[in-house]
Amino acid sequence: MDKLSGPNNIENILTAARTRLILDKPFLGALVLRLPLIDASAWCETTGTDAKSIYYNRGYIESLSLSQVQFVLAHEALHCGLSHFARREHRQRRRWDVACDHAVNLLLVDDDLELPVGALLNAEYSGMSAEEIYPCIDEDDDEQPMDQHLYDPDVTDTDTRSDDSDIQASVKSGDSDHSEEQSSGNQQTDESSGDNSNNDGNDSNDSNDSNDRKDNKTGSGINAPPPLTNRERDQLDTQWQQRLAGAAQQAAQAGKLSDSIARMLERLLQPTLPWRALIARFMNSATRIDYNLTRPSRRREGEAILPSLHTRQIDVVVALDTSGSVSQQELNEFLNELNAIKGSMNARVTLLACDDKLNDNSPWLYEPWDPMNLPTQISGGGLTDFCPVFTWLSRAGHQPDLVIYFTDAKGRFPTEKPHLPVLWLVKGPAPVPWGQRIQLN
Repeated sequence: MDKLSGPNNIENILTAARTRLILDKPFLGALVLRLPLIDASAWCETTGTDAKSIYYNRGYIESLSLSQVQFVLAHEALHCGLSHFARREHRQRRRWDVACDHAVNLLLVDDDLELPVGALLNAEYSGMSAEEIYPCIDEDDDEQPMDQHLYDPDVTDTDTRSDDSDIQASVKSGDSDHSEEQSSGNQQTDESSGDNSNNDGNDSNDSNDSNDRKDNKTGSGINAPPPLTNRERDQLDTQWQQRLAGAAQQAAQAGKLSDSIARMLERLLQPTLPWRALIARFMNSATRIDYNLTRPSRRREGEAILPSLHTRQIDVVVALDTSGSVSQQELNEFLNELNAIKGSMNARVTLLACDDKLNDNSPWLYEPWDPMNLPTQISGGGLTDFCPVFTWLSRAGHQPDLVIYFTDAKGRFPTEKPHLPVLWLVKGPAPVPWGQRIQLN
């Protein structure tokens, strides 16, 4: 498609792109309609969002085809709809922003929208959420998001959201500029900030207001908006969840909700548990807690036989992938988490280390009360083969209650599924042929 240009044509381009989204992609179009479009050419290089508005650079929009303009508008709206502004938590900002861009771009490409030049796309992350993609983003790579995520404070990669003082300082420093913007009428955020305490959950007031306002704001002299306050973040998170569910319902009724977005919404709207809780749940299900009615010793006074509560110790085998694809720090963090779980579950742990063969010094045995650390004798760095662990279990006649394998799942699996409950704690997108897969977030 030819690129659209012209000094007075930007508003027409944006209106046409948004109209096409409403007609062809009603789910995405409904989300885009919630966001005023603001000309921020003075400081915005491409596009950006603060979860209240979409900011754009006129020159960048002119350089795109109409289909690509649809993509960038939908890209900003999905960041908001998926509440990426509220889900970063402790994660490093650049890696989180890159992970969010990968997740959004894959959904839009699957929905047949045209990817702009320079946008991030990696098919290996298909079907993964931003939380699942994040561990796959290397700290040292040079990937950058295609847009500006203005809802976060401008921090370095080593800063984390746990430092609330820095966030509040950043917010306060922008309050005066933000007030000037609002008083001059260059920025409209009341409709989308979530400050309306009378919101009935259907966003009807917001929808009615949007019909009366001028959508394409020209404001070459406006300043960049300040990052969200904690209160704004919480309010917008609730509001965008409502908008997301409403847009999905309308698109599904019209028969125009893509399969990839439907799967994403199904996962997003369902409650999820972190991998630590999932492992604890599986270990807890293997623990046998029952009453013991064995007759007590005759030397005991009284004739009544009272039941006593008995907990059976469970046997867990933990296998570590030491091929080099999983770092020593990640192995240590995993064992520290497991160490906190096993004592409460009365679990005896047999630890194995394997790359393409078992480590010569394994296995290591830990009772429930023993601290479990990464053995210093572990070596590795070869290829990945999962067969030696299950071969050892078979030859040793070891029938554990649970096998947990910590790996990136890129290796050779046994051709036959073992008759054991196996949990794969996987770093990265690789699938497993059998067993229960838990994504490492």
